[in-house]
Amino acid sequence: MDARFTDEQQEIRRTLRELTTKRCTPDDVKAAGRTPAGHDPALWGTLSAELGLPGLALPERHGGVGAAVTELALASEELGRVLAPTPLFATSGLVAPLITALGTEEQRAALLPRIADGSLTATLAVPGTGLATALGLVADNAGDWAGGGRAGGVQAGRQGDGWRLYGQAEQVLDGHSAGLLLVAAHTGGFARSRTLLFLVRDDAPGLVRTRQTSLDETRPQARVELRDVDVELLGAEDGDVVGALGGAGDTAATLLAAEAVGAAERALERTVAYVKEREQFGRPVGSFQAVKHRLADVYVQVQAARSAAYYAAWAASTEDGVRVGGLALAQGLEALRTAAAEAVQLHGGIGFTWEHDAHLYLKRATGDDLLFGPVHLLRARAAQAAELFEVSA
Repeated sequence: MDARFTDEQQEIRRTLRELTTKRCTPDDVKAAGRTPAGHDPALWGTLSAELGLPGLALPERHGGVGAAVTELALASEELGRVLAPTPLFATSGLVAPLITALGTEEQRAALLPRIADGSLTATLAVPGTGLATALGLVADNAGDWAGGGRAGGVQAGRQGDGWRLYGQAEQVLDGHSAGLLLVAAHTGGFARSRTLLFLVRDDAPGLVRTRQTSLDETRPQARVELRDVDVELLGAEDGDVVGALGGAGDTAATLLAAEAVGAAERALERTVAYVKEREQFGRPVGSFQAVKHRLADVYVQVQAARSAAYYAAWAASTEDGVRVGGLALAQGLEALRTAAAEAVQLHGGIGFTWEHDAHLYLKRATGDDLLFGPVHLLRARAAQAAELFEVSA
């Protein structure tokens, strides 16, 4: 592994740093999260049409840049620094890998170029609160999380030569605004029980989408109801949906880990700047040894998380690379949670006010832990997958 970044990769970081510094101040981020779309369409236009971020990891034959997960992770790290609300993660981190892995040539040709140029945003909808399970991050995703033939979940049934879906999915990232929904549904009854993925257009009759109030406004969520909706099957019925979801889960975890590292680093930078200025007992708060030790511990944790995220991105970019995205995500979430907590604590009385910018990072840390964790389950699943411990009979 060569840990050095290329000139092109450094340019991605530099360009995004300049753009987000100007257009993603805390006030901009708060305002964008409260818009009907849940993000700033103008910023998304710049990121997609001018910088080509949605197509970074897509092949050139489908309108992409032809880069790898590493470049997309670097972009995610820079967006994570400012907590920019964009459809990038749901579109390019969740849906694009699944269409690439499972879609027919016609589906890839029709959808991936539109994803690459930013004209089509997409998201993955799974029943209940099982996104982390569906992606294989906290448990084996070969179970019945899509419905299992029982009441609840999302059920798929044949309608002539097509398919219809009925059910409900909660906590769908960008589900209220995405132009395309990729819905996981159960079909086949008990005899041939299996999970398949279906393409649902945003204007499909019977589709009802409602934005939900969420702790982290920079990560908008929606409830999606499907009332006998005509849909299109992604790929073939015998496709390896479970395997594709696991692969997409590793990519998604890697991007989330990079986001968390960027956010943790920025939270630490803001805290260090504050304790240098805030005086108590006639001297800067940052001059006290106890404060220095606390911030030094956060710095070490952030750097360790960065190393884990970069390694996971490198591994995901190689054909025979091991899947370590879940472990990197655990490290990143832990670093962000610690950095955000210390930011609130060391900003003193002002840090505890709900309006302070430190709470943006605290909400992101807590929200991602609830959506994609918790940390101990991420690590337990990684240990289980690697068969680190023997299971007694």
